[in-house]
Amino acid sequence: LHLTMNFGFTQEQVACVCEVLQQGGNIERLGRFLWSLPACDHLHKNESVLKAKAVVAFHRGHFRELYKILEGYQFSPHNHPKLQQLWLKAHYTEAEKLRGRPLGAVGKYRVRRKFPLPRTIWDGEETSYCFKEKSRSVLREWYIHNPYPSPREKRELAEATGLTTTQVSNWFKNRRQRDRAAETKERENGEGGVLKEGPGLPGDKQLIPSSEDESSPLDSPSLLYPALQLSVPEGPAIHNAQQVDYLQSQPPLHNGLLGSLTSTLINLGS
Repeated sequence: LHLTMNFGFTQEQVACVCEVLQQGGNIERLGRFLWSLPACDHLHKNESVLKAKAVVAFHRGHFRELYKILEGYQFSPHNHPKLQQLWLKAHYTEAEKLRGRPLGAVGKYRVRRKFPLPRTIWDGEETSYCFKEKSRSVLREWYIHNPYPSPREKRELAEATGLTTTQVSNWFKNRRQRDRAAETKERENGEGGVLKEGPGLPGDKQLIPSSEDESSPLDSPSLLYPALQLSVPEGPAIHNAQQVDYLQSQPPLHNGLLGSLTSTLINLGS
C-alpha cells in the first residue's frame, strides 16, 4: 500500500510491467522504467525486477553488474535457462574481445570450464554441453573399430548415447582431427617434416594430404601411399602426360613391331 501511494504501482504490477517489456524486446524502455523505480529494498529484491536488471545490464555491456546480480540471488528454476544464456553469452563476448576473434566450439567449452554457472541459476545437474562418461565410452569403443560411421550408424549411436546425430558427427570429426594432428606432429618430429621426397620423382616434393572429407578413410591407399598414384595406370583413366612418359620409357622393341605392322597394312591396301 505504501508503495502504491508513493509510486502508483503495486509490487505485482511492477513485476508484470518488467515481464511484458522483456518479452516485447523493449530493452531501452525497460531500462528507463527500472531507473524510475523508487529506492525500496523490498521492490528491488523482487525476482522479476532483478531479472529485468540482468537483461538490461547484459544489453548495455555492463557484465560486472550482470554477474553480481546473477550470483547474488537464488532465482527460481523456471528462470534458469534465460539467465544461464546471459551468463554464458557475456563471458563469450568478453573472451572474444580479449582474443580479437570469434570463439569456436573448443573456445566456448574452455570458457564454460573457466566460468562455471553459479548455483544461483543452476540446479547442479549436467547440461547438454558435456557428454556423460558413458556416452563418451560408447563413442570411443566404436571409433576404435570404425572412425567413419555411416549415417545410419550415427543415428543408432545417437539413440544409444542419448545425444543428437549432430553431436555424434561432431565428436567423430573432432576425434579424427585430433588424431591426424598427433600423427602429423609425430611424423614431423621423426622425419623432420611432412614434406618428403617420393621415390618415383627425385627432387620433387610430395605432401601427404590431410583430408577433412569423411568419405576418404584414413586407411585409403591414396592417402597413406601417395607414390602409388605415380605408377602406370591401367584402362581409360590414363592421362596424356603419363602416356608419353610410359611410351618413352619402353624398350625400342616396339619400333620394329610398328614397322612390320605398317608394311603389312600397305600390302593389304594395294
